[in-house]
Amino acid sequence: MQAIHIDADGAVAAIDLPDHRGDQYAAVRTMLGGDADQAVYHRSALLWVHGDGQRQHLPANLVAWTLASAWRGVALPYQLFGDVVVTGRDSDGDSAPLTDRLAGQVRAVAGTVEETMTGWRMRPPISQDAAISQLLAYARNDVNG
Repeated sequence: MQAIHIDADGAVAAIDLPDHRGDQYAAVRTMLGGDADQAVYHRSALLWVHGDGQRQHLPANLVAWTLASAWRGVALPYQLFGDVVVTGRDSDGDSAPLTDRLAGQVRAVAGTVEETMTGWRMRPPISQDAAISQLLAYARNDVNG
């Protein structure tokens, strides 16, 4: 089953998960390093996040947060911690292969985060609010364009 793995450092890689649900969960759990929770930020996608990432002091995943915020249309008031796996979601709410369109959005947002962070090294934003607004404006264009 087609999916995408988003490292906490922003690297994105296509992965192939087993078709059987129990095997999928085991594979995702291994990739995340602990219990995996499903989060819905897009009606056709699931973000699998570490169930205890914040308490285990895993790094914030800026790419996953930006993607989820862009899909929701609002800056999430909390972070996503550790690595994240993105799968598709079927009409029953179960995992499904990630569509090429959504996979393209994940890759586009990851590229946008990297480019924006690089630009900020040369010219930092004037405030955290300005940074969030700028980053989400670019990411919304990636998912809506």
